[in-house]
Amino acid sequence: MMKVNIDINEDHPEPLITIQTNEWTEELEEIIAIIKGRNRKRLFGIESDQTVLLDPREIEFVYAESRRIFACIGNRKLEIRMKLYEIESILAPYNFMRFSKSVIGNLNHIVSFELSFNGNLCVHFQSGSKEYISRKYVTPIKNRLAMGG
Repeated sequence: MMKVNIDINEDHPEPLITIQTNEWTEELEEIIAIIKGRNRKRLFGIESDQTVLLDPREIEFVYAESRRIFACIGNRKLEIRMKLYEIESILAPYNFMRFSKSVIGNLNHIVSFELSFNGNLCVHFQSGSKEYISRKYVTPIKNRLAMGG
């Protein structure tokens, strides 16, 4: 059971949130996302000359190709007119991690992994799409998944 303690006092110059726990849980991750979400930027994708508001929870991965950035939602590919590192910071609270120099993936959409011959990890998403995780990023992703992230 989670206890909540709120101390409203004019001696506090700004809000400070402290969470004391013995383990990281999905519930805590959701709370943090909500707290950080107040000032979060929105992502817009372009599809068939229409601008579409993107729901980060639906995006499987985002990748760079030929100096353009695309978000994959199922079989749809929508262009995002931002830099990959900007998108990465917006999507981080939604359980996205860097897969390679040109790909950011949603850990919540991964179905399975397979090791490829060059040491990279091949990730299969719910839609059937697949992407590769560079060796440099394999360990941080494995650790995050092991923590329940």
